[in-house]
Amino acid sequence: MDDASMDSSMVGLLGRVTGTIGPGLVGEVIVRIRGGAEHFLAHPASPKERIDVGTVVTVMEHLPPRTVYVTAAYDS
Repeated sequence: MDDASMDSSMVGLLGRVTGTIGPGLVGEVIVRIRGGAEHFLAHPASPKERIDVGTVVTVMEHLPPRTVYVTAAYDS
């Protein structure tokens, strides 16, 4: 499996915010993947979006090894 296919395998996965994400903030999310749960540094997919702790998010982009861009999975 090449790097490109590994990167895209995370797109669309759900995670939960464990550290607030927003403009000027590098947050953190936990994502269930590879039979467990892993933490990733997280940025908002939309530059002005703020996402609070506990929010369910969708991974929009994965930058190896441990960075993701996310958006809120559900409208609040």
